[in-house]
Amino acid sequence: MVAPASPASRPASVSVARRLGRFELRQLLGKSSGTMVWLAFDPRLDQEVMLTLPRVQPAAPAALERWQDEVRSAARLNHPNLAHVVEVGVQENWPFVAVDRALGVTLPEWLAAHPDPVPLESVGWMCDALQGVAFAHEAGAAHGDLQLHHLIVSDNGNVRVMALAAAGHPQAKEPLRANDRGMALDPNRLRAHREMAERDVLACGLLLQNVLTGQPALEEPDTGLVISRLSPIGKEIVRLPWTTTHPIPEALRAIANRTTSSQERQRYLSARTLLQALDGWRTAEAQDTGGPLALLLDRMRSIGHLPAMPGVGGRVAHLTAKEGQRTDEMAEQILQDMALSFELLRQVNSAQVQGTQTVGNGPVLTIRRAIALVGLNGIRQAAAQLRVWPGPLTPAGAAAMEKTIDRARLAGHTAQVLCPAGYDPEVIYLVAVLQNLGRLLVQYHFSDEAEQIWQLMRPSPPPANAEPGTPEQPGMSEAGASYAVLGVDIEALGAAVARHWGLGEDVQHMIHRLPRDKPARTPDGDADVLRAAASAANDAVDAVTLLPATRIAHGLSIVAQRYARALEISAKDFQEALQAARAALQAGRRVAIVHKSDNEEVSAAPAASAADKR
Repeated sequence: MVAPASPASRPASVSVARRLGRFELRQLLGKSSGTMVWLAFDPRLDQEVMLTLPRVQPAAPAALERWQDEVRSAARLNHPNLAHVVEVGVQENWPFVAVDRALGVTLPEWLAAHPDPVPLESVGWMCDALQGVAFAHEAGAAHGDLQLHHLIVSDNGNVRVMALAAAGHPQAKEPLRANDRGMALDPNRLRAHREMAERDVLACGLLLQNVLTGQPALEEPDTGLVISRLSPIGKEIVRLPWTTTHPIPEALRAIANRTTSSQERQRYLSARTLLQALDGWRTAEAQDTGGPLALLLDRMRSIGHLPAMPGVGGRVAHLTAKEGQRTDEMAEQILQDMALSFELLRQVNSAQVQGTQTVGNGPVLTIRRAIALVGLNGIRQAAAQLRVWPGPLTPAGAAAMEKTIDRARLAGHTAQVLCPAGYDPEVIYLVAVLQNLGRLLVQYHFSDEAEQIWQLMRPSPPPANAEPGTPEQPGMSEAGASYAVLGVDIEALGAAVARHWGLGEDVQHMIHRLPRDKPARTPDGDADVLRAAASAANDAVDAVTLLPATRIAHGLSIVAQRYARALEISAKDFQEALQAARAALQAGRRVAIVHKSDNEEVSAAPAASAADKR
């Protein structure tokens, strides 16, 4: 990033146009319906400053005092992304807040000299600004009139927000703080602050779209006026245009569009959550490889990939104490614990273990084969690596985690029934489960964000002011919702972890679900058959677990139509498969279908040979 010219090197401004008390007003840097920002010279300090004033003078001394109290309270906040305040004062009955011009130039000034920034640079500016805004909100202060000209770009590219509370808060009668006796805050005051903070977040979204496209939303640079035209007050819709100077990645587009969603419930309500989404996207985008994985690695090192189900130690001790127990029986019991199953797959597919395997065997995708490679001691060691249920999850998070695991296992059993004859049931089970790897990891490591994602995916009733008969408003797709919350796709997280575990390209191909907006084509080989069967099972389980009861039959019918030709199955086949899978899940056993010879151990490379079939 090219640094802006330092204040000392900027050309002197033209002759003084106006004065405000002792200040020489040299240039209007920006204005909105709430505030105006002037570049001014302060002869007392012998330096240039940027003055922010309200557009309307306070009507009475009490109002003037309230304005100063609010601004002074906000000016006490100390954060690298909040501009240090030089002075809060009054000149000619106009209140002002001044910051040193040496801090940098306003973002519009920077953009005038350096147009068309790349998306990564634009997001970096907004992340800086959101750091400051989030800190202010958490300290009880809000801005109230965030505009591009309130963002200052320093010589080293750091962005600071200036002029907190300078627009004045009509609802505010005193700063947001408890009184000296420790009494609770006024609920009305708290509500007003929350609404102002949410307005700041919406303004940040508009500014993000502005810097990404180079054009203000609705051709109106004043974010306050644009907000007044959005729901619930107005009916305008603001979304990123498809044609932009620089291509905007799908994940970033989802984040930006969520900030101004026509459905209020889908917007970001917190500066911290918007910051998290943008920072997640930036982290992934800035890295050439493994970007999504970087979001999980630290947490996986400290708390593991998933928590083991209760009593895992006792079950493993019981399993490994029996001499001569058949491998397939042990595998069936281990498969009941998803965390232990994944840990064994991770261990046997690591680079060290792969180096000892026979060349050409490919990655391991059966627990039977894993048991044969690591032995009983390996099973004990794998169990010892796991966090005991529920790990760091809250009771609500643990309940949601359990539901997610049950959905994945139900899909695995369903896929075993749907898959054509000739394929190893354990392989197809694990392929279907691993298609949920991203969901499982997000639910465990980012449980709050997972709840946000599911909320965004749910449809909502039409607005209260909608015409009679207006249909419900659809929820976001899972990919769009995960982009909007985390900055990356849930499926991409799962794929990155699978790659990190050493699962090869064939397996990564299979655990990537078929696109849901396209018909499923006839499979080209064994890997495609397994992928299609697992995708069909997961789509069916999503239909019966995520759709409202009145829409489940229709949802299953659509899934059956998609896979009818590829797998030669009907809606009745789906219903029977789900029924058998539910029974198997409740009984804690595998689906009662014809199984291959009990102790045969098979590599999990489905396209390699007929050894992976029955």
